[in-house]
Amino acid sequence: MQVHTEWLEQIINNSHIGILVVDRERNNLFVNDRLCEMFGYTQEEILSTNAEIFHVNHDTFLKFAELAFDAVLKGEPLAVEYQFRRADGSLFWGHIAGDPIGAENEVLWTMVDITQRIEAQKKLEDTNYNLEQYLEAIDKIGIGLFVVDEDYTTRYMNKTMISWFGNQMGKTCYSSVAGLTEPCPYCKLPEVISGKKRVLYEPTTPDGQSFEIVATSIKNSDGTISKMEFIRNVTDQKEAQKKLQEQKEKFDYQAHHDSLTGLPNRVLFTDRLSQAMEKAKRNDSKVALLFIDLDHFKEINDALGHDIGDKILKQVSQRLQGCIREEDTLARLGGDEFILILEHLVDVQDASRVATKILNALSASITIEGHTLYVSSSIGISIYPDDGDTTQNLLKFADSAMYKAKNEGRNNYQFYNESMTELAFERVFMEASLREALTKEEFIVYYQPQINASEDRLIGMEALVRWKHPSMGIVSPAKFIPLAESTGLIVQIDRYVMKKAMMQLSQWYKEGLEPGVLAMNLSASQLHQEDFIEVFEALLEETECKAEWIELEVTESQIMKNPQKAIRILQEISAIGIELAVDDFGTGYSSLAYLKRFPINKLKIDQEFVKDLPYNEEDSGIVRAVIALAEALKLHIIAEGVEKEEQKKFLIENGCKNIQGYLYSRPIEADSFKEKFLL
Repeated sequence: MQVHTEWLEQIINNSHIGILVVDRERNNLFVNDRLCEMFGYTQEEILSTNAEIFHVNHDTFLKFAELAFDAVLKGEPLAVEYQFRRADGSLFWGHIAGDPIGAENEVLWTMVDITQRIEAQKKLEDTNYNLEQYLEAIDKIGIGLFVVDEDYTTRYMNKTMISWFGNQMGKTCYSSVAGLTEPCPYCKLPEVISGKKRVLYEPTTPDGQSFEIVATSIKNSDGTISKMEFIRNVTDQKEAQKKLQEQKEKFDYQAHHDSLTGLPNRVLFTDRLSQAMEKAKRNDSKVALLFIDLDHFKEINDALGHDIGDKILKQVSQRLQGCIREEDTLARLGGDEFILILEHLVDVQDASRVATKILNALSASITIEGHTLYVSSSIGISIYPDDGDTTQNLLKFADSAMYKAKNEGRNNYQFYNESMTELAFERVFMEASLREALTKEEFIVYYQPQINASEDRLIGMEALVRWKHPSMGIVSPAKFIPLAESTGLIVQIDRYVMKKAMMQLSQWYKEGLEPGVLAMNLSASQLHQEDFIEVFEALLEETECKAEWIELEVTESQIMKNPQKAIRILQEISAIGIELAVDDFGTGYSSLAYLKRFPINKLKIDQEFVKDLPYNEEDSGIVRAVIALAEALKLHIIAEGVEKEEQKKFLIENGCKNIQGYLYSRPIEADSFKEKFLL
């Protein structure tokens, strides 16, 4: 850092260019020695006030601020000639250029004293002065003079201009200036050629040279108009500005990032967390803060040295970055402490999944210089706005939860809210148990009969999954199905259940029994698997099941999430010969326009509308309407959740003779089903 500072100071203070940094309120933030010389003020005097001290009066200051300063901050780099006031009250002309720097609404102004040039230019325009005398004066101050006729022919170049480009008099101007191969666009400026006004522009030639050019018109003795240019080489000035900007960007980066890992530091982290909280407040969402502290890192650092410790921290930061999304922020607070901001949380438990991912990533060994090392971590989690609404509190609470994780034996995570920790651990345990259940085939299939109530005759059954846990017993589907869906395990479970149920159905038919049609639920995840059709056809072949024996049930809500895609997939299923039923009909939001396009065969009235029949008038009306809709669309219909005789009677009287529910049987295992309904 010391080398950079010395180098930068030499550029700034040895330059012939005045440099000033001003903020949005026009306060002077930085000034170099050259600018102090131009105005006759000390550095302390300039930095203790604002930019108004350089202007002729208050009105000119306001005019300059309005036209120049605000334009630069809007992203319009500006270069102007302007008359300024020195400390002794005398006036002088300066060429000033402004560029926005950084993200703090600051402007870097560079200034060159052009008083001599302006005075020489005015004298040239006054025919009472000796032309040769002032051309010589222009050369002495390093200003190029270039005159072009209306036909773009070079009529005059002074010594300075010739030293830059060689003698090009009598040639077209585009062959005169830095090897351009077509007419220079600046020669065509209509404002100049027409004699209306002087124009300032700053071209850069193909070889990288930058020039500041003031073009004006002159009237020849024959009445024609020529263009006269005063040219100054500003390559060094531009290069100095560029280096200053690059150095400013380097300083900004160093001020906001950790030098070892390149991650955001505490300063940038605090800013990012504030922004995340503001967005969450607007969007009514949540933010999670994960405080990550490495376990026993100090012992490794002390035993093997800081060089190896630093290499460990670099590898840890890389592994952490591999666990997060692009929009998340990972920062290093210092030492072996890292902090992670998770935005746009849909489910607070998503934070526990990321924490688990981090624990697993850091549990793998790290090999450095022949040493195989293991570095675990303890993680504390706080949630905005549940746990706090300030950056300080969220960080404090995450830190507190991290120490709780340390006290719990390290290599684990804890929420600041204890009940959330318990819920997260229960979820982790359940997910691990689900995966083990698939391996050990702990899932069993229960069957619930579907009955023609008018004849009390079995027409089929619905296959329903149950989890027979070795210690917890039968686990309710309501408890594990949502978890299976969120983790993606539902696809494996669905396929396992389908195979078991189809093998059982085929076996019953082989025994000469008449089980009817097997109805199976098709989850949204399963429905949208690219290989579903292929897998299902293979299952039909493997289990020796006929397509006409199978009915797949899809819920109204899942097919309406992407109806166009659902139509295509359901048509492929229907083409195999599989019948399709819409489960829980009436609880979703299907459009009749879509409903008639789906290749469905049956509507299933949800038990929510059945439970209060026939006494609830609203439910009675809904059920009658669904039955009428099915008749109009020529669809079969069945009602689920039928538990009472009066419900059965109402359904039969209104045209729904097929029912399913506790009135006939709860879901039961295959042997019980066979004995009760097939023998």
